[in-house]
Amino acid sequence: MSRAVVLRAGPVSRRTTVRALTVNAVLVLLVAGCALAALMLGDRPLTPGRVLAAFGPDANALDRLVVVEWRAPRAAAAVLFGACLGVSGAIFQSLTRNPLGSPDVVGLNTGAYTGVVTVLTLGGTGYAAQAGGALLGGLGATALVYLFAYRGGVHGFRFIVVGIAVSAMLSSVNTWLTVKADLDVAMRAAVWGAGGLNGVDWLPVTVSAAVAALLAPALPAAARWLRQLELGDDTAGALGVRTEAAKAALVVLGVALTALVTAATGPVTFVALAAPQIARRLTGHGGSVDLVGSALVGALLVSGADLVGQHAIPGTALPVGAVTVCLGGGYLLWLLVREVRRS
Repeated sequence: MSRAVVLRAGPVSRRTTVRALTVNAVLVLLVAGCALAALMLGDRPLTPGRVLAAFGPDANALDRLVVVEWRAPRAAAAVLFGACLGVSGAIFQSLTRNPLGSPDVVGLNTGAYTGVVTVLTLGGTGYAAQAGGALLGGLGATALVYLFAYRGGVHGFRFIVVGIAVSAMLSSVNTWLTVKADLDVAMRAAVWGAGGLNGVDWLPVTVSAAVAALLAPALPAAARWLRQLELGDDTAGALGVRTEAAKAALVVLGVALTALVTAATGPVTFVALAAPQIARRLTGHGGSVDLVGSALVGALLVSGADLVGQHAIPGTALPVGAVTVCLGGGYLLWLLVREVRRS
């Protein structure tokens, strides 16, 4: 009988793999389509041919300026940052074993906001200062959550509850810092806190891409640890995983991916929350972590949300964070209702 089970398990696994590959291929095409649309649309609409020609040596000077210098950094940032948020959300949801476990919920974005507001208050300016503040703030918030949630190990539900509490406290700190700051600093913090891609140029995109490339080799090991940890700490330990060390490394990886985005754009909420769940349902992975699918769905969500924010209302450009909040609010409501019904 066990042999029959094994024989049946093979085709199911292959069907799941084929489905995942097909869905991922479709997602790649959709992300590429959003990126091309971002390069084409605007006050100076361009055809696909002129967009491609703008990258060539004989390009029209104005087309090159519009496409390469203005639109391309924003399109690349939407894809890169969406992918980072999707992977970060998948890591935290797998670690907490809860669909509510994401950087938005457990205080990482709020901590990064605290770091950036603190840097701005102290007179720091520029991308490097904001990036450092976001990273330190995110790591500090995570350290607090990890410290208060640790009781002989870190368990998902406690991690989320403590994260919500820390996020609430840091939100109060952020409000106090903004009220006490100069008007110019407060306005810059408010604009940054809206979460937008306006003004993104090649510097933050290049730096973020370089850091993401340095982190990328760790993702296969991270996916393996996550799959083993999903079997339970005892089983993972029996398989040779140093569970608490692995969890700490995974948390740092998730924080770093979130901080990359937050430093450049401000907090883009709900993408990390929704992308892993959508990816699991599309690819058929069920309860198993899917970093590739989560990255592609995250890239599609941010690219699509930015297109909607720029072009849905003529004459009005909305921050991408405002669009993802509107979309994510409905998703969060549906998710909460679903979890209540399941319990």
